[in-house]
Amino acid sequence: MEDYKYIVEVMLKHLDEGIIVADTNANITLYNEPATNIAGITPHEAIGKNVLDIFRDLTPETSTFYKVLKNKEPILNHVQTYLNYQGKKVSTLTSTIPLIREGEIVGALEVYRDLTQVKELSEKIINLQSQLFKKDHKKKVYCGNGTTHTFEDIIGEHKEILKLKEKGKKVADSSSPILVYGETGTGKELVVQAIHNYSKRRNKPFIAQNCAAIPKTLLESLLFGTCSGSFTGAKDNPGLFELAHGGTLFLDEINSMDIELQGKLLRVLQDGMIRRIGGSQTFMVDVRIIASTNEIPSNLVEQKKLRNDLYYRLNVIPLTIPSLIERKEDIPLLISHFINVYNNKLYKNIQGLSSEAMAVFCQYHWPGNVRELRYTLEGIMNFVEGEIIQIDDLPVDLLKNKPLIKKEEEIYEKEKDLPPLVEAIKDYEKNLIQKAIEQANGNCAKAARILDIPRQTLHNKVKKLSIEWKTTTK
Repeated sequence: MEDYKYIVEVMLKHLDEGIIVADTNANITLYNEPATNIAGITPHEAIGKNVLDIFRDLTPETSTFYKVLKNKEPILNHVQTYLNYQGKKVSTLTSTIPLIREGEIVGALEVYRDLTQVKELSEKIINLQSQLFKKDHKKKVYCGNGTTHTFEDIIGEHKEILKLKEKGKKVADSSSPILVYGETGTGKELVVQAIHNYSKRRNKPFIAQNCAAIPKTLLESLLFGTCSGSFTGAKDNPGLFELAHGGTLFLDEINSMDIELQGKLLRVLQDGMIRRIGGSQTFMVDVRIIASTNEIPSNLVEQKKLRNDLYYRLNVIPLTIPSLIERKEDIPLLISHFINVYNNKLYKNIQGLSSEAMAVFCQYHWPGNVRELRYTLEGIMNFVEGEIIQIDDLPVDLLKNKPLIKKEEEIYEKEKDLPPLVEAIKDYEKNLIQKAIEQANGNCAKAARILDIPRQTLHNKVKKLSIEWKTTTK
């Protein structure tokens, strides 16, 4: 028995959670405070005190202990903000459970965890976003609405990427929900921002929220807002639905949202009505919802991570972003784009990759997709001193593919007349565009239709590649 008691004492000492046991009068009989000192009182001082003597701004009506002792029902995962014994404002996530012996309640047990920093952070997010849109966008970001991307920023000529851009433009002005699926790093938010900036909502707010970044218990108040008095320490705060009124609300990793909260989101999608937490008034919001997942949505439904009714409502317009390994022919284009980006940022003059280095890039499987490619290049360019990135400049993870390249080096030796891949692609692209323009007799709109690319893209390429052409007179 003594060994058992010692083990329990050691466990309690090293827990991050606080534990309080109180009798039927809410007087404390056992108290264990973690190193974070949430309640602000020592166990010696706490034993024998009433819970209201420690948490002085709580009342029998707001105390979870008093509610549980009265109703004999547990209160789980409850967020509350109050002043501790030292007068410091703290926020906790608490679970209070009745202790019942032979049908009679003999006390209550509460386990609590500090949420002060997370609560403060979520309130700062709401306040900052509220201030941003109250200023009528006087301080404009790239597109004037909190976004930085358009369809021109989606780099690639693979048929699935071109199809994705075409679909995105077609549905931009629709009010129907969109569900975007793409692996981590494929550029889901880039695509969503592009859709917003191509739509009639472009001059209205764009708000993105990662559902996995906020604790489930706080996400609801972040989305719907709060009314003063709804819980201890609550203030009148607008939620993200209100802040996004007239614009777009992007919910990333929607499958991380609590199933119960998914049901409340479904109701907003169906009737467009919201109500702040603790409020009685409901009002209409005009918000276009776009959600995303990094796992196949139908699999998430089977795994009970995504409600099937919410899935059907969101999946009205499904968009899939291909992984980088599915469009390897776009790798040289992406490399060229990011080299230009980091040449400007890092004050470099890198012209490209050697054929061996390019072959490594094209053979690597890129589990982190475009994001991994981008930041791999940034890391390399911080150290490269010459104008061409060589195979010895590549990081170890990429060089694991080097043995595959050695087998091809014999081909390079036999066919030394082959140009570097980047140059070959550039020359081919230049010749193709030149022929199309000549075929269209200098009509760039017609040439763009022949090449099946946007006219603006054609103009950009003509300028970048310094393309000239001859026209025939009739």
